[in-house]
Amino acid sequence: MFQGLTGWHLLVVLAVILLLFGAAKLPALAKSVGQSARVFKSEMKEMKRDDEVASAQSSDVPRPADSGTAPSVAPEPRRSTDPTV
Repeated sequence: MFQGLTGWHLLVVLAVILLLFGAAKLPALAKSVGQSARVFKSEMKEMKRDDEVASAQSSDVPRPADSGTAPSVAPEPRRSTDPTV
């Protein structure tokens, strides 16, 4: 798809980006992209860790026979922040 691109093409694309966003906004744009990539990477690691924990827990717990319906999970009770309770 991009086999025909040369260094000149990249230079022209960078010049167009510079004209569109302006030199003053490019550092803020780069910082924003970096922060977004960092958040995305940390979320992906968290999802992998959650999957590993869930698979480890599911292998420890015996499964009931498949009844064709989704299992129901009771919600956790809410903890009160009221000190008088």
